[in-house]
Order: sequence, then C-alpha cells, then structure tokens
Amino acid sequence: MKLTAQFGIKALQNMLALALFALGSSAMVSAQTTGSGAWPTQKPIRLIAVFPPGGSVDQVARVLAPALQTELKQNVIVENVGGASGVIGTSAMTRSDPDGYTFAVVFDTHGVNPSLKEKLPYDTIKDIAPVILVGTSPMVLVASKNSGITSFKQLVDQSKAGKKFSYGSIGIGSLGHLAMARLAKQAGFDWNHIPYRGGGPLMQDVLGGQVELAVGSEFLVKPHIESGGVIPLVITTAKRSPALPNVPTISESGFPGFSAPAWWAVLAPGKTPPAVIDAMNKALNKALKSPVVAEKFKAQGIEVVGGSPETLRDFIGKQIAIWGKFVIENNIKETAQ
Repeated sequence: MKLTAQFGIKALQNMLALALFALGSSAMVSAQTTGSGAWPTQKPIRLIAVFPPGGSVDQVARVLAPALQTELKQNVIVENVGGASGVIGTSAMTRSDPDGYTFAVVFDTHGVNPSLKEKLPYDTIKDIAPVILVGTSPMVLVASKNSGITSFKQLVDQSKAGKKFSYGSIGIGSLGHLAMARLAKQAGFDWNHIPYRGGGPLMQDVLGGQVELAVGSEFLVKPHIESGGVIPLVITTAKRSPALPNVPTISESGFPGFSAPAWWAVLAPGKTPPAVIDAMNKALNKALKSPVVAEKFKAQGIEVVGGSPETLRDFIGKQIAIWGKFVIENNIKETAQ
C-alpha cells in the first residue's frame, strides 16, 4: 500500500461538508421515534470492536462489556470485525438492524477516514448515531530493542544526519500515522510508514524487531513498556502522562505546540431510536464511573470523558476538520495494495 500525491476538489468539498454537518446542531440525525419497548431484554447486545484482537479498541470493548452487562442486566458480546482502519467493522454496524442490539467501539481513525478514503460504504453522518466519547490518551512512540535507539534525542540526531527509519502504526490514516507524518514533515526526517491491520499485529512486529519504531496509544503499548519489551521515546500529548512520567512529550523535545491524542468512542446505527441511544448513553456513563472500569482505564493511560451524544458529535466534527485538512494539505491518499 502506498500514498499518492493527488486529492481532488470533490474530496475536499466532501470532507468540509462532513465536518460542518457534524458540527452544526442542525445535523442531528432524525432517528426513529419508536419507543425502546422491552430493550434490552430481547437478546444479547453485540459490541463490535472495529480492529482485530489485541489492540486498544478490542481492549476498550472488553473492559466496557462486563460493566454494561451489570448496568443493563443483559449479555454483551464483543465481536472483532477489523480491517480498513475501522471501516469494515463500522460498515457492519451500519448494516445492522437499528434496534439497539448492535453498537461499535471505534478509534481515532473514524475521524480521518472520511477525508482519506475516496468512497466509504456508509454516510458518516446519516448512517451513524453518536453514543458516547469513551476517553482520550497519549500516543507513544516506542523503539524495538533491536533498533539501537534508546532516546528520542538519539532518534532525532540520527534522522537529521540522514539515517532513514521505518515506523509502524495501526493503519494508513490513523492518528499515529498522521502524527508521525506531521512530525517528520516539520523536522525534515526521511521516515517510512508501515501500516498494520491493528495494534495486535503492530506490537508483535515491534516486539520481534521486524519494525524499528511503532506508534500506538498508551493503552496499547504500556504493558510492553512495563515488561521491558519496547523502549518508550516520546508521547504525543501536550503534557506528560501520569502513567509514564519519565517519558517526555514531543512538545518539550524541540517541537513546541505538538499535540495529537488518541481517542475511543461508541457509535450506533443511524436510525436507532433516540430512547435507546439515551438509555445506552446513561448506562455507559455509569459504567465509566464505576471504580473497576475507571481504574482499568487509568492504569492504561486513558482519561475518561463520557458525556452526551452531542458531545461526541461535536468532537468528531472537529476531528474530521483538523485531520482532514492535514490529509489534503499533504496530499495523503490511500490507494489499492
């Protein structure tokens, strides 16, 4: 898979339209007005994790599932439907009956896909209803123990001297990919991006030394940092992480103002009844406040956000605008493998 240097005016118009539509209050999706009835007593709830097992999306879904079962008194089944930076799993969710028994846990790629991909199999606004913003987290750039890199300064110095490095991310258009592309452009580094099909495969290769560098959410990489499997170099948020206090930020390491947090959210099919969306939102807010869930997310570096579906709608609209602009300005486009 490679990046090309062409992105049409039509794509720009589509991206801007999506961002404005998502940000405006008039963009509220008109869901069906049927009541929630016996929801959620009719059947188990399916929670689609839009990336493969082992990555942060999978882990977030599996932390939420038992807490939701407690709140809703209904079985919650996590199903991994990965591929295409979350598009395949999101598409599976949009094609499901909007009856309140299928939801999706998505990653930050959801805010980039509308501008990166020429044709999505769903309308990001009309076919999807926001439920809740689960949380945000720093992304961490780590080095393989076989890379010879032990600090960000060493990486910067060698990159400035002309050495080429390869870094892996969970896929083309992920915030990890775009954050490192932005850093490389700003610094003039010659870095090669290697896209993976999720965090699990990415970490397997950096642990095995098949790729020199990897960028992933703190949630994904922290266990491997603690086990000594990888070397943390720098984080992408403006402030240091309490969970990794000795890891510097990119901003304090010679690139002031740099910030690119990862995020996770729960979505539903667009025509899901508003009463069901509201009930699921309330259940998720309660789950996020439970000591067990809060502690698990805190331990992995996720700052819980929660809030209303409208909070998530506004957040996604801003993500589409910010990163879509970067994709277009830098002529980043996904092409067939």
